[in-house]
Amino acid sequence: MDNKSLEILEKLISFQSVTPKGADAIEYVAKFLSELGFSCDIKKFGPVQEEVTNLYAVLGDSAPNICFAGHLDVVPPMNDELWHSDPFKMRIQDDNVYGRGAVDMKGAIACAMSAVSKFINNGNKHEGAISFLLTTDEEGPGTYGTKAMLEHIKDKKIDFCILGEPTSKRVVGDTIKIGRRGSVNFVLKVNGKQGHVAYPEKAINPMPAMVAILAELCAVELDDGSKYFQKSNLEVTSVDVGNDVSNIIPESVNVKFNIRFNDHHSSKDLSAMVVEVVSKYSDDYDLQYSCSSEPFIQKYSDNMQKFTKIVEGICGVSPTVETGGGTSDARFIHRFSEVVEFGLNCDLAHKINEHTKISDLQTLHNVYYSCLNEFLRG
Repeated sequence: MDNKSLEILEKLISFQSVTPKGADAIEYVAKFLSELGFSCDIKKFGPVQEEVTNLYAVLGDSAPNICFAGHLDVVPPMNDELWHSDPFKMRIQDDNVYGRGAVDMKGAIACAMSAVSKFINNGNKHEGAISFLLTTDEEGPGTYGTKAMLEHIKDKKIDFCILGEPTSKRVVGDTIKIGRRGSVNFVLKVNGKQGHVAYPEKAINPMPAMVAILAELCAVELDDGSKYFQKSNLEVTSVDVGNDVSNIIPESVNVKFNIRFNDHHSSKDLSAMVVEVVSKYSDDYDLQYSCSSEPFIQKYSDNMQKFTKIVEGICGVSPTVETGGGTSDARFIHRFSEVVEFGLNCDLAHKINEHTKISDLQTLHNVYYSCLNEFLRG
């Protein structure tokens, strides 16, 4: 194993960079890259209580500019007592590296940093530039992270971006993403009239209407998917009446649900469909919805095909090119640069005792190093 990757990862995991924290992690990366000759631009956006620290670091000023993008923020450990060890202290057991962010996605950033360090210190002759675009607000709203930083550096041309999100399903190399489904969240409140269960004629129970609404929405077949996209799906995530007793008809019922959708739909069309269904069963309701991302798909370009061949050669598997999973910062990056998402096994992302294999880190390091050689060959 390339020990530099583990050394960097140990340091990255030690930063308790739960969104939007992570200024110390960004500063560590900036210092590391500065010592390699990178010019580093650290910018903070957002109000003090929500302040997000971002980094754009670049070495070289000619094309092509190959950029490693990602996030140093992590989700909370949750249930610390269920972790085998301190989630913010890297632990190695056999071929496994444990720690919050090992998979999503400090492991990938460590591999990119070690690959770049090796590439530069080996004195490789190359053309073009190498850059890093990092944030501490990917696991959160994303308002003051990569999106804001891209606007800040919009005069800096990035030719090809590698986003190290965990994409692999069984083995590293089996999945590359060139797009993502959209996501729209709904909060629906159906109103009734509170009363005693023994006198239903004096009350209006909102539950039957809500049950009918959810039954119809959940039965809708949105589509059958497409070439690069899986089927769209609606998932109910919360039902709440705020009622702890059994003898009161509730005043109202609240539900939350999400639709992940492909390029057959837009958030506007889906919202109209939901309004149509809800209005069939209730005329006293409140519906709020917000779209965090519309679906996008990029052309499978020459650069992407070149990247796929590198992955296939290093990993020994033929990658599936797709758009599955949740949202990522690729939804912002693709407007500025071609971007592929490629990283570690996604199975343990966000889980208790999050870990990755040392051998997988080595494979990812090798892919990133080979990309530098192939894309920047002099």
